[in-house]
Amino acid sequence: MTRALRLGTRRSALATTQSSWVADALRRNGSEVDLVEVTTHGDVNHAPLAQIGGTGVFVSALRDALLAGEVDLAVHSLKDLPTAPAGGLALAAVPEREDARDALVASAGRTLAQLPAGARVGTGSPRRQALLTALRPDLRVVAIRGNIDTRLGFVASGELDAVVLAAAGLARIGRADEVTEFFAPGTFVPAPGQGALAVECRAHDDEVRAVLARIDVPAVRRAVAAERQVLASLEAGCSAPVGAYADGDVLHVAVQDAAGALVRRTRSFATVADEPSARTLGADVARDLLTHELPGSSDSGRRPESPPASRPGAPAAARSDGPQVSSENHPQDRPDDGPRPDPESGS
Repeated sequence: MTRALRLGTRRSALATTQSSWVADALRRNGSEVDLVEVTTHGDVNHAPLAQIGGTGVFVSALRDALLAGEVDLAVHSLKDLPTAPAGGLALAAVPEREDARDALVASAGRTLAQLPAGARVGTGSPRRQALLTALRPDLRVVAIRGNIDTRLGFVASGELDAVVLAAAGLARIGRADEVTEFFAPGTFVPAPGQGALAVECRAHDDEVRAVLARIDVPAVRRAVAAERQVLASLEAGCSAPVGAYADGDVLHVAVQDAAGALVRRTRSFATVADEPSARTLGADVARDLLTHELPGSSDSGRRPESPPASRPGAPAAARSDGPQVSSENHPQDRPDDGPRPDPESGS
């Protein structure tokens, strides 16, 4: 290109780390790239995410900057993008994927099984809450927000016994050595797209799209297409937290049903050859869940801000009596043009 690419990024450590990684990949392919900081609503409003529109509050400003021509591309954590296409924008590249697993950071180097009954475990994710409750119903799950350093600080200070974060975020900021347990993705199913990045640009900007195609990884794009299609299909009639992960030859799915129970599915991913086939597989798994396993799901496609705790057999919602902090280090997250089952940050 004859001009430098302007890459829009939030100013948080994790967001700039992710954006810088993409910028360096583009530079290795001969492009000149400048980072442009963009402030989002989620950066200045410290209320709980569910109250201010979900993780999408981190994405809308970046997309607005793209559409206004203020930047040429933007990097998001792919798991936090909406499944519906964005008018005027294109998902031009899905680069190499970082570790998609969730990770536990616990005091005294403990694993989940070693935590005592009643231990306080922090997370801002309804999906992680549901998985934790299924594995250890005796734990106290505490709703938290904050950047990775802040969350890890809750454990270091003794305010919490453990926190659950994305392994990718910890690796990207150089703190993966603090993990005390990596959860197997077949058991603790990651969010759709977790660990992957999404690079967006204007749909009509063929020159930028051609440059971004050089860092696209088709195998990763296929995997996340299947995972995100599970989410997209369930949004039409399911209000439950959703995990979906294409792990090699297997697509793992975990959904919390209306009674609070965790429903799991696996499906072969070995024969998926292209993105449309991946989406078809994801839709088939979701259809099977809605038809046979989630009879109590809502037809509205809307989810409550937290799982109801009053139903018999339902797990308690994440407690709000723990640390409540502002978000500074969430990656660029999905804009909410509609509610989503599992809003969570890159951490």
